[in-house]
Amino acid sequence: MDEKQTKIAEQIKGMLVESLRIPADALNYDSELFGDDIGLDSIDSIEIIAGIDNLFGVQMTGAGREHFQTIETLSKFVLDNQ
Repeated sequence: MDEKQTKIAEQIKGMLVESLRIPADALNYDSELFGDDIGLDSIDSIEIIAGIDNLFGVQMTGAGREHFQTIETLSKFVLDNQ
């Protein structure tokens, strides 16, 4: 990731820690958010969509599952759609 994407990823990580109460030390940029690593569910995805919209003004409604896999994929989606 480049510097700009890393900055976005840090903001997303902070949002996940605050909104979803995930321990910061459990989150890496490549942690599987909806898999075995973190174990988020569909309700959590709604929180992520709202958080991304609030932080960056980027609409994720209708975005494919591949964009929700990790903090890195979320940050790339934001970077590509700002």
